[in-house]
Amino acid sequence: MSIGKKIENIILTFIKYFSLCLGAFIAVIPVVVCLFTAFKTDEEYATTNVMQLPQSWTYLENFKIAWTKAKMFNGFKNTFIIMIVVVCGSIMIGAMLAYVLNRFKFPGNALIRNLFLFATLIPGVATQVTVYQIMHSLGFINKIYGYIILMLGTDVISIYVFLQFFENISVSLDESAIMDGCTYYGVFIKILLPLLKPAMVTCMILKGVGIYNEYYCSNLYIPSQTISTALYTFTGPYGSQYNYICAGVIITIIPALIIFICCQKQIYSGLAAGAVKG
Repeated sequence: MSIGKKIENIILTFIKYFSLCLGAFIAVIPVVVCLFTAFKTDEEYATTNVMQLPQSWTYLENFKIAWTKAKMFNGFKNTFIIMIVVVCGSIMIGAMLAYVLNRFKFPGNALIRNLFLFATLIPGVATQVTVYQIMHSLGFINKIYGYIILMLGTDVISIYVFLQFFENISVSLDESAIMDGCTYYGVFIKILLPLLKPAMVTCMILKGVGIYNEYYCSNLYIPSQTISTALYTFTGPYGSQYNYICAGVIITIIPALIIFICCQKQIYSGLAAGAVKG
């Protein structure tokens, strides 16, 4: 290998690792700042730099105030109830819709698929005025069940993930089961649904993370009732109490971190399986 080629490889390797390190630094620095701020007193936060270490790592008053004043226990409870119901409902709805669109050929099948695709091109914010009027007329404002129904709305991404998997499951399985006397419902529940576990894990991750982090709709329809809106307690027209907010953010990160550590094998395998066909 020539010297010029070696130098080129060294430069490319340096650029690759430098970009990775830079990206990691950009991703981690907000968490580090948040961690430092969460352990600072009001006076310390007002007089020190955000990157300066706190004087004491045992100062937990910010966490106590964030937990009690923001009613974070109630926020966690509501969020997990919403997340479980919405994730389970979305997976079943998406899988059933994909089953019908993939296995049954009827007039309008292609039109329905194109309409789902067209729906993804419309910004969600553009429809919020109409959606809010509908929610208000149905009496769903400030009601958790109303928010759950709203979030159960068709998840187009889940439908296309399930469609991708259905395309790689042989139709002969359906035909053999039907010849043995199984119904279409039985084919879906007993034969096809167990084969969709990788797709279900993928959709569960995408939908679960989206619900846990969702702020706009939860603040609009059920303010201060979910964990993402609970920390809004510490904001106001005259300023925000960022040491309490950062303490609350650290608390909200802990459950997601625990779930990721315990289930990282399933998460990675589900995402890998859902990213390719076959």
